[in-house]
Order: sequence, then C-alpha cells, then structure tokens
Amino acid sequence: MSGNIDVTVENQLVRFVAPEPIDGNAVVEQLDGQRAGKMVIKALQRPRATLVIDPEGRITVHGTHRIEAARDAAKELLLRLGMADTGLKTELGPIIASFHFNTPMKVESIVGQLGAGEGHYDERLDCGIVTDKRHDLVLHIWGNGRCIVTEGRHPKMVAMAAVYWQSKFKELGIASF
Repeated sequence: MSGNIDVTVENQLVRFVAPEPIDGNAVVEQLDGQRAGKMVIKALQRPRATLVIDPEGRITVHGTHRIEAARDAAKELLLRLGMADTGLKTELGPIIASFHFNTPMKVESIVGQLGAGEGHYDERLDCGIVTDKRHDLVLHIWGNGRCIVTEGRHPKMVAMAAVYWQSKFKELGIASF
C-alpha cells in the first residue's frame, strides 16, 4: 500500500498505570531517580529506556519503539521498588516515525502551495512542516526527501499519509517522483 515508502517507528510513547500509584519519592531515594519539577525521571540501561513518573504515580516510557520493551521497563521499575507487576494497564500515546520520499523536495515552496494553515517552512530547522489534519499527524520534510512524522497514532496511518503526500507533492510540483 505504501509503494516504495518504508516507514520506521523511531519512538512509541507509552504510559503505564499500576494498580497502586508509584511513589516518586521512593524512586528518588531507592533508585537514584532525578526530580524535575513535579516529575521524577529514571534512566534504565536494561532495558534501555527513560521513565517519567508523574505526580499521579503513572509511568511514561520514552526511548522505545516496541510496546513490549516499554512494558519490560515499567515492570523493571516496579520490581526494583518491591512492587508487584500484575494489573499494569497500558495507555498508548503518539509515535514518532520516519521515511524517505527518495527525491529532492522544494521545502521552501510548501507554504505557498498548501497555504499557511496547513504548511509552512521552518528556517531554524530548514524543513517544511505540514499539519496533516486528514491523517492527524505532523510531517517535517527536508530538502533531501527525508521525513519525520510526529503525533502519529499507527505506522499504517503514517504510511497512508506518506502515499497521500507523495501524490500531492508531485501534483503541486514540490517534488518530482
């Protein structure tokens, strides 16, 4: 369905809710967690992940692209705190994904072709940014055809958006596929 566009999930944001809220102070005292405002941050080496414990005692896992790896990280934290890992509920957040259009893109033209509400050029990043309301995600597109997608909900939705925008950019003359 995605033609010659291969989508790679770079990061999957996952939050876990334990039956009993995680005590951020215990993470700081027992596991050398770091306080950052109201949040507590704990970096794990195995599995490699960064865990953020919010004031409600929920665990958000960053740095993984597989849900199983994120769950393993949350379980590791619970076990190190002497808590049971049963009854852990999973809440999926957005993904960060990437793909390549395999052709140079005229990213400076995106705002002129799409309109200010849908697309703009970011000088600081040197990329075009498209807010895709159809697929409910944001594309960051560089001149070499590289694309990073934020706010995605599923890799297949990112692939559908890639095919759609590939066609749209060809039609608008922003790229030649």
